[in-house]
Amino acid sequence: PNLATADELGAVLPDSLVSQIMDLRPFLSTADFYNLLNASLTGEEVEAASTKVFLPINLNTATREEILAVPGVGNKMAHEFEEYRPYSNMDQFRREIGKYVTADIVKGYEAYVFIPINLNTATREEILAIPGVGNKMAHEFEEYRPYQNIEQFRREIGKYVDQQEVARLERYVTL
Repeated sequence: PNLATADELGAVLPDSLVSQIMDLRPFLSTADFYNLLNASLTGEEVEAASTKVFLPINLNTATREEILAVPGVGNKMAHEFEEYRPYSNMDQFRREIGKYVTADIVKGYEAYVFIPINLNTATREEILAIPGVGNKMAHEFEEYRPYQNIEQFRREIGKYVDQQEVARLERYVTL
């Protein structure tokens, strides 16, 4: 919902909801996004929409409710997601969850989850995994290392994108 165009959202959601999403983004928490969906759609409609429009959840901080919103995750798998916290990287997630389901299912889950990357140690590949980050922005992330604090990140990256985009990017990083 933070990166999709109005047309892309309109293909799966009512126009009135698309307008609200466009006005309210970026959504910094999955709960905020789902509150909006739940206020406007039926339970079945929310479930159908969530497979097409989903705000990735932070594996280290997501609530049980947020984890259960990931398509295909039931109570048993939600328990497994929680059991291995904190995750240090996606390889750890793949390894631990791969004990219970196939690699294809784990790969499917990956579209709905993220683990914040350390700004000072992340590889180029990890930076590029942030939704909406391309090579130019990845270069900017790397150029200002080492970051002393999150304020420095906001200030430096804020030279290239607006405050809302900095806030959106910030949910994917840590120091």
